[in-house]
Amino acid sequence: MDIIKPRVLSGFMELLPEEQVKFDCMAEALRRTYALYGFTPLDTPLIEAAEVLLAKGGGETEKQIYRFTKGDSDLALRFDLTVPLARYVALHANELSFPFRRYQIGKVYRGERAQRGRFREFYQADIDVIGDGQLDILNEAEIPSIIYKSFTALGLKRFQIRVNNRKILTGFYAMLGLNERAADVMRTVDKLDKIGAEKVRALLVEEGVSPASADEIMDFIAISGSNSEVLSALERYRGKNEVFDQGLDELNTVVSYLGAFGVPEKNFAVDLAIARGLDYYTGTVYETKLLDHPEIGSICSGGRYDNLAEYYTKQKLPGVGISIGLTRLFYVLGEQGYLNPELPSAPADVLVLPMTDDLAPAVALATRLREQGVRTQLYREQKKFKAKMAYADKLHVPYVLFLGEDEVSAGVVSYKDMVTGEQRTALPDEVAALILDGLAKRRQGTPIVEPEG
Repeated sequence: MDIIKPRVLSGFMELLPEEQVKFDCMAEALRRTYALYGFTPLDTPLIEAAEVLLAKGGGETEKQIYRFTKGDSDLALRFDLTVPLARYVALHANELSFPFRRYQIGKVYRGERAQRGRFREFYQADIDVIGDGQLDILNEAEIPSIIYKSFTALGLKRFQIRVNNRKILTGFYAMLGLNERAADVMRTVDKLDKIGAEKVRALLVEEGVSPASADEIMDFIAISGSNSEVLSALERYRGKNEVFDQGLDELNTVVSYLGAFGVPEKNFAVDLAIARGLDYYTGTVYETKLLDHPEIGSICSGGRYDNLAEYYTKQKLPGVGISIGLTRLFYVLGEQGYLNPELPSAPADVLVLPMTDDLAPAVALATRLREQGVRTQLYREQKKFKAKMAYADKLHVPYVLFLGEDEVSAGVVSYKDMVTGEQRTALPDEVAALILDGLAKRRQGTPIVEPEG
């Protein structure tokens, strides 16, 4: 029989155990943070009917989607978590309580060209708040605090949440007579970080915007300063367009709640260049960037939309949400050396090594430790002592317990701290407490550690 060479497909990430533990620590930190804000977990199927996934798509989405048939069924792998959420809410609207607050951390699939930091299979970590008919602006004001809390829980400090309002942009473009082209202009302006101001202006003119209007657009999105300075600068446009005024009022509301929600101003900026290229955003929009690595782009983005499930129900379901590209963030932070090397990554807290032919005492000890919450592995392979210790060391197991004839007859346990090298004896009832205390001190770190300075 021919041996098939094992391989992983391009664009799919597969981690070794130690890295998988670090990834899971990041995901768990996000789960805990989302739960703090009253979001409920949700898990939708990876596979949906193709017509459901493509209802809001077409174009580029259809090119990237993984689509296949099984019998007479036309199926596809989900390409984000938002469209399945829309289907879910439309299907279960009569059984849900609104506003419906859900978080979901799960894999999505996009058949785009794989490249550094971009994958075809990757995890997203999303939250959304869905309203029934209406959704108060306070929900949009709360989102920056969730972003701030999430990245702080991961261990990040030097990041900035950038916020704008699509109504401000729509109203401003209407003032320039660009009502019919506002969405196209926003998509072009959204390329600012990638191609620069000069090329954005040239592209606007190439797409039919007059040079004078292109200059006004570039001047407008370049308004900068503190949050209060930007908002004050926008006041000179007030009264010229109703949609603009509404967007400015909403942006003022979002900014006014920052302090109450615990978001430091250094981590938040009003940025008029933020548009989000997707047309379904209708109000506040968010992008979050690492200040030391602007080349990475947005690590968390989203916004307000007025009708989540219009393709699946006539019921109006406005919402606001954000998405963190968890796989990409993990990959990039790993490249930059930000993943905490001190965070425990072992599959067990303790390795029990029986040193006698009678295994009953070792089995009883392992059982007692597990009952007290200590992750315990019982090693019984017929290897030399050196090989057993090498196994524990390679797995980074923090404690090894020995039960030889002397320990069994004395009613004690010998244990070694594999980090410090210290070896002691203790009563079986004391061992679990000693180990749990040591583990608690080591688990106080965050998944990410940013360099100082």
